[in-house]
Amino acid sequence: MALLELNNIRKTFDDLTVLKDITVHVEKGEILSIIGPSGSGKSTLLRCATMLETIDRGELIYNGEKAASTDADGVVRYTSAADLKRLSSLYGLVFQNFNLFPHMSVLQNIMDAPIRVQKRKKAEVREAANALLEKMGLSDKGNYYPFQLSGGQQQRVAIARALALNPQILFFDEPTSALDPELTGEVLKVIKSLADLHIAMVIVTHEMAFAHDISDRVIFMEGGLIAEEGTPDELFASTNERTQAFLGKYRTSLTGAGM
Repeated sequence: MALLELNNIRKTFDDLTVLKDITVHVEKGEILSIIGPSGSGKSTLLRCATMLETIDRGELIYNGEKAASTDADGVVRYTSAADLKRLSSLYGLVFQNFNLFPHMSVLQNIMDAPIRVQKRKKAEVREAANALLEKMGLSDKGNYYPFQLSGGQQQRVAIARALALNPQILFFDEPTSALDPELTGEVLKVIKSLADLHIAMVIVTHEMAFAHDISDRVIFMEGGLIAEEGTPDELFASTNERTQAFLGKYRTSLTGAGM
């Protein structure tokens, strides 16, 4: 049974259909990267999966439980608020622009949701938060505030905050888009280090070499559709004309890196 199922998802904003009958399944522990040009629907797909946007048609299923489905009349029905809250505890989301609480210290940012939402004991959460900061290379930053950190450090705090909820799946929406090249490298290194936790990850990214190296599977989206998918080696060696055109500027560097 897949951890996440997005079946025949459709999403429209006004007269613009952004997702056109998209189906994506993610297995437990799988790392899936989603690539494609701007405006192809990648971030909208993540927002639908995390229920930040409602779907207009299709099914959203976590661990075999339907969060949303389309009835016989074509109307999308979401399950109860209590069930949605429980299902949402299965995932964490790391945003492009960190979304840390500016009035809270780093430690408070990480501890807030486990205490307030999951009702866990403060001492237990603090211990786990300090362990996460150590994993992120930020063990000395617990009492700092977001404005005192670099962009790369803020993104690593955001990753720690998502991990603090003990999710089964982590979503990353362009986690390095707000960073300069040097800081991008440090964040990508941290994300790669999460692979040993065996948490499923869905990563929307423009970092092609990173997507090739970390992924079990890669999806190429264009125009609200999945144009192609496969293993990294399959997709990056694709003979599909549109995929070739999109990946063309990356292939030389990947080949040079020994792909």
